[in-house]
Amino acid sequence: MIVLSEHDVRELLDMPSCIEAMTEVLAALARGELHNPLRSIARPPDAPTLLGLMPAYRAAPTSAYALKEIVVVPDNPARGLDTHMGGVLLHDGETGELLAIMNASPITEIRTAAVSAVATRALGRPDAQRVAILGSGAQARGHVHAMRAVLDDPEIRIWARHLETAEELAREVGATVAPSVDAALFGAEVVCTTTAASEPIVEKRWLARGAHVNAVGSCFPHTRELDTETVAHASFFTDRRESCLSEAGDYILAAPEGAVGPEHIKAELGEVLAGLHPGREHEDELTVFESLGIAVEDLASAELVVRRARERRVGVEVDF
Repeated sequence: MIVLSEHDVRELLDMPSCIEAMTEVLAALARGELHNPLRSIARPPDAPTLLGLMPAYRAAPTSAYALKEIVVVPDNPARGLDTHMGGVLLHDGETGELLAIMNASPITEIRTAAVSAVATRALGRPDAQRVAILGSGAQARGHVHAMRAVLDDPEIRIWARHLETAEELAREVGATVAPSVDAALFGAEVVCTTTAASEPIVEKRWLARGAHVNAVGSCFPHTRELDTETVAHASFFTDRRESCLSEAGDYILAAPEGAVGPEHIKAELGEVLAGLHPGREHEDELTVFESLGIAVEDLASAELVVRRARERRVGVEVDF
């Protein structure tokens, strides 16, 4: 078995390669080639944290199981730590042997942003040049790199509740700081929401005509980043219908208001990639990609990381 640290994973999993891996695995999922059950959540009644278990399986061309186990700790940024802590396990699908264990934080950060890049390429306007990123944490940073990977030298604006963290990230990545959400969204053809907001921070009236929104943060049934009007008026896509109907506060909290029903989900992103749905149909269309993060993304990322680790002799081999 090979053990890969956070540093190892970051060295091995580059954004362009991850974007292509996510494109392939989501299309394969839409074709029925992978098994991706709904994640399991253990939420102790008196704890401010939770444990999530995310399994996935692929039968061919080589069979494999992956399991991401992750503890979500909202207070970790104050400790200088990621909010998501855990590991990704990769098993041989035939023998069950544990082939690798790797740090989950960079897997989650990079593959989530890579999927937003895939969605932006598939659903956004081809002439998009202005990007608004809401948030200043690990996902915001990852989304800066992801958007630059699929857009031609975009203008990137960053907004966060705490101005100093937005300024710090903007200096690091060469972006500009917006003083408010509406200022960040003004004229932006692409919007990436990566916050832990519990109430909507995006209002439809602030969105540019034909904008594409990657809704990434607040991925719990009781929290949301988008107001009901945005969800109701958008062509709404997601990574997995089952996950969206069970976990996406943006969708779930709009439903009791009569704004949406199950038919409001146009398609899964993989269905667009596999040619089963046209995706965006006109340039003035508002599109939303509701990203929950699903286990097949971890499986594909883990296999890419392990393949490169073997080639480059990175990591620690353990006789397990």
